[in-house]
Amino acid sequence: MTSIYDQDLPRNEANFAPISPLSFIERTAEVYPDRLAIVHGGLRQTWAQTYARTRQLASALQKAGIGKNDTVAVMLPNTPPMVEAHFGVPMAGAVLNALNTRLDPEAIAFMLDHGEAKAVIVDPEFAGTMAKALKLRTRTDPLLVIDVQDTLFTGESQPIGSTTYEAFIAGGDPAFAWQLPGDEWDAIALNYTSGTTGNPKGVVYHHRGAAMNAISNVLEWDMPKHAVYLWTLPMFHCNGWCFPWTVAARAGVNVCLRRVEAQAIFDLMREHRVTHYCGAPIVQGLLVNAPAAMKAGIPAGIKAMVAGAAPPASMIEGMEQMGFDLTHVYGLTEVYGPATVCAKHDSWNQLDIGERARLNARQGVRYHLERDVRVLNPETMQPVPLDGETMGEIMFKGNIAMKGYLKNPKATQEVFAGGWFHSGDLAVQYADGYFKIKDRSKDIIISGGENISSIEVEDVLYRHPDVLAAAVVARPDPKWGETPCAFVELKFGAHTTPEDIVKHCKQHLAGFKVPRFVVFGELPKTSTGKIQKFELRKQAGSASAIDV
Repeated sequence: MTSIYDQDLPRNEANFAPISPLSFIERTAEVYPDRLAIVHGGLRQTWAQTYARTRQLASALQKAGIGKNDTVAVMLPNTPPMVEAHFGVPMAGAVLNALNTRLDPEAIAFMLDHGEAKAVIVDPEFAGTMAKALKLRTRTDPLLVIDVQDTLFTGESQPIGSTTYEAFIAGGDPAFAWQLPGDEWDAIALNYTSGTTGNPKGVVYHHRGAAMNAISNVLEWDMPKHAVYLWTLPMFHCNGWCFPWTVAARAGVNVCLRRVEAQAIFDLMREHRVTHYCGAPIVQGLLVNAPAAMKAGIPAGIKAMVAGAAPPASMIEGMEQMGFDLTHVYGLTEVYGPATVCAKHDSWNQLDIGERARLNARQGVRYHLERDVRVLNPETMQPVPLDGETMGEIMFKGNIAMKGYLKNPKATQEVFAGGWFHSGDLAVQYADGYFKIKDRSKDIIISGGENISSIEVEDVLYRHPDVLAAAVVARPDPKWGETPCAFVELKFGAHTTPEDIVKHCKQHLAGFKVPRFVVFGELPKTSTGKIQKFELRKQAGSASAIDV
């Protein structure tokens, strides 16, 4: 039966509009046109200027024949063009594919082909890698290559494109009449995750999810208007956890940073009175362990967000000594970066550092605009007891979840089985609803905030002619959180050295994926011949290995 509230009350343009983070920059440019938006070296760019440039980019892309659902890849550090791309590309109706700048040419070539990129914007620092990737492409359709010029880049580089970024956007209209997506379910971004297989999976974000996570970031941090955000977190990583859109929503300041270095970070914090920044544990450790003189004069009360490995007591104590307020979050690429937060309570401040570290080490509770996060038994799909002991799988449901994996319906169906997104992370849940990860069912290694597939590394190890068997697990690392540790069983009579194994890996893998430790010996196996990785994890965490 039709309700009276359904009769003659249609949805129309006057009472409904698709939710999109593009609305954030439009409003901010209207309300705070003269407020500072971007800082980069000597550059000072207002929100009015930034909005005009993003519209120029969108206009120029459309003039180049790029429009709805076309992919535009970018290989950029945290510089102004990267901020602008997060708005200009979707304003053209296109989908932004921010490429991981740490990857090798083979991986980049795969992503360009798999995502069917129509254009790519490249920073001079990565022109060499991109040039090699372009030669490795298997697709023959034309690809528009645009070179960025940055005065802060001091290295040597040769242009590889047909035009420069500034020349390209100069051909666009700063008053370009862009449109909101016809449906908030339309794709806004494509991000690749290594997962557990050799080829990465393409994670597709929608406009609604991007906006929901961006707003949740504001709510979790109580982020004020005109916050000053320092870009220590790579914008290629889950679109910078959606913070390009978050900063626009708050009419904040994007303080750009080409390279993560302690001196540069503290200098920018002092110069621009930074209020917020995000980073993996390696970034927090870099700051905590910096010389005291380097930290002098930094603003008090800076809010830091950390994801990845749980913050140890030493990190929390070090951050407090610097006057920083640390928030622990958790998520995956498939849920737009952080989608849960270890929301702190005032009563925790009265506890000793050890107990506070224990509480803050938990992955926490759902983000404001995520519908639900639970630890479920993956077989029964029922919640585990809230006893802090019974393990289940972390699962998400709601607005902050990807559309699915590009061109991979089987993987999409599997990961959304039962109406939940299956994270693959095993955890326990406590009586207060907070949960804590205990293991990773996918054998993913998280190094410096980036995922490394153990299977991908093992595949390379097996290509070495002297390797009989190989297994890769995470080894705790004080700097990177985790690094790959390779356990290798050599063929009879082989005399290969650890250095030979590493040299071999470097020929086939990005640098951060290469094992830092190599251990030779017979691998523990089950009666059926399966390698027992849980035994190797124990060894990696305690036994001395050969550091290479």
